[in-house]
Amino acid sequence: MMATALSGATCALPRFGKALVVAAFCAIAAPARADPVEDFYHNRQITLLVGSGAGGGYDSYARVFARFMTAHIPGAPAIVVKDVPAAGGMAAANQLYSNVDHDGLTIAAHTNGVAMDPLFGNTAAHFDGRKFNWLGSIGKLQNICMTWHTSKVATIEDARKTEVTVAGAGATSNSVIVPKILNEVLGTKFKVIAGYEPGQGDAIAVEAGEVDGVCGLGWSTIKASRAMWLEPGKIHVLVQMALQKLPDLPDVPSALDLVTNPADKRVLELILIRQEMGRPFAAPPGVPAERVAALRRAFDATLKDPGFIAEAATAKMEIDPLTGEAIDALLARAYDAPKDVVARAAALVTPEGAGR
Repeated sequence: MMATALSGATCALPRFGKALVVAAFCAIAAPARADPVEDFYHNRQITLLVGSGAGGGYDSYARVFARFMTAHIPGAPAIVVKDVPAAGGMAAANQLYSNVDHDGLTIAAHTNGVAMDPLFGNTAAHFDGRKFNWLGSIGKLQNICMTWHTSKVATIEDARKTEVTVAGAGATSNSVIVPKILNEVLGTKFKVIAGYEPGQGDAIAVEAGEVDGVCGLGWSTIKASRAMWLEPGKIHVLVQMALQKLPDLPDVPSALDLVTNPADKRVLELILIRQEMGRPFAAPPGVPAERVAALRRAFDATLKDPGFIAEAATAKMEIDPLTGEAIDALLARAYDAPKDVVARAAALVTPEGAGR
């Protein structure tokens, strides 16, 4: 009778018997080789960089998503969230592109517009947005401009007649860029008070009466992290910024509908492609293809996970996903825009003083 000892994929050979019989015996006894992606991620940790501050919409969405995504990645690695709020998400994008190992153990939840900052000539962007391995987006990000209930400015027409102070974060944040865009194409009089902490800084400023409101705040952010603002009479929603109007706000005018000049409309449409990307996740360039494919599958599977869907509903998170391939297509469309349109858009979205 043959004596054997198995340890992992090894086989202790019996002292007797022909070589052919021995080879066949070991082939049957040895366990199947593990999936290389599962083998890589087993007992490992993924760092998820979030290009925004703690408590804000990007952070809230990313933390809920991460809790469920781990189960869908082969090897079920732990996912640890790290907020990198500096420069309106630019710091996180630069870090992911150049300052982490491109092995699939670091991914990022980007701010919606960061991938197009290089197109618009922002010299603080040390990356090519098209070269990230985009995993997908949780949902589109439709920005709105709002004022607190105590403000005398209650409509977009009021904002065309009266100066409106709005809280802003960093120079590349939506809360700084959107008012600038609207002042240019709609003739509004938004005055940005910049430098508030990303996340909850602007909310505190609004509620304390330091400013009239915020212009360039995601509607889904309000629903996810500032639900008390949705109580009747709390805020005035002046205008919405999106390629398509929000079902929740049928009576709030769209900036695109208000723009009458065709050239201005083309510029605004290019800028609003950033909104379509919404809440995108990416891996760095250079990650092995099989790991990128696994992360994309995990991303898509998480969006269909009943547990995630239930928690997202409880947290009033809006889920309107895009695949990684869809994000690639949006960026290709944006980067192929006519140079004159890009130049005008760049003048509106690039921070003052930044080279183009």
